[in-house]
Amino acid sequence: MLNIPECIKTQINDVPCTCDDIGLSGSTILLFPDKVLKIQEHSEEAVHELRAMEWLQGRIAVPKVLAHAYAEGKSYLLMSKMKGRMACSEYYLEHFRLLVEILARALEKLWEVPISDCPLDCSLDQKLRAAEFRVTHNLVDCSLVEPETFGPGGFQNPQELLQWLKDHRPEEEPVLSHGDFCLPNLFVQEDGSVSFIDLGRCGAADKWQDLALCFRSLRWNSQGEYGGKIYPENDPLLLFKKLGMEPDREKLRYYTLLDELF
Repeated sequence: MLNIPECIKTQINDVPCTCDDIGLSGSTILLFPDKVLKIQEHSEEAVHELRAMEWLQGRIAVPKVLAHAYAEGKSYLLMSKMKGRMACSEYYLEHFRLLVEILARALEKLWEVPISDCPLDCSLDQKLRAAEFRVTHNLVDCSLVEPETFGPGGFQNPQELLQWLKDHRPEEEPVLSHGDFCLPNLFVQEDGSVSFIDLGRCGAADKWQDLALCFRSLRWNSQGEYGGKIYPENDPLLLFKKLGMEPDREKLRYYTLLDELF
């Protein structure tokens, strides 16, 4: 049984819950009827997520912090439960044009938020520093990366990838970035509006950070990487048409490769 801190235990009492195993965050997610408890290793990212949720209130739709605590090396974050359907649900993958329209609006909603007073620095300087820490401390799980990232035709190891990222960093276009703009982190309401979860990497960053991970998530989910069902007619490039943008292949590759270290 989890040793849940008392300040959180009093709010959930003996209410039944289920465990959510969607996603690759490594966190334990307990789902209650109207609350969510996220338990993860106490880290800089866990602290950042709490700050992000507090700053984002009233700016974009994110969970409300109900209680938080640190105990025995763990971070416990109790928050309100977002309503709606995950963007990775079968319904949206089967209605791909609607999904892409929703994602495009969600990105534009983020980009509309002023960042002049944003206390959440997720620029490349910060990301590369965090990536270097992970590489130096052997925290990169190479079993989770795409097959072509390391090995023949790719990089020899995370150290070589990190150096490439330092040597080829692109010019940044700062916006409010979710930081992990993947389909499981977006909840779609009946009116098509989006709520955002998993905010440990949210902050001021290059807009191509979210575009790259959204593009990859659309590709992975449509190719059956999760759930096994394949949607061959789904074209992730439709995202850029909806946004009225040309895909920058170099930046898409850069931020996808950067994410391999996290």
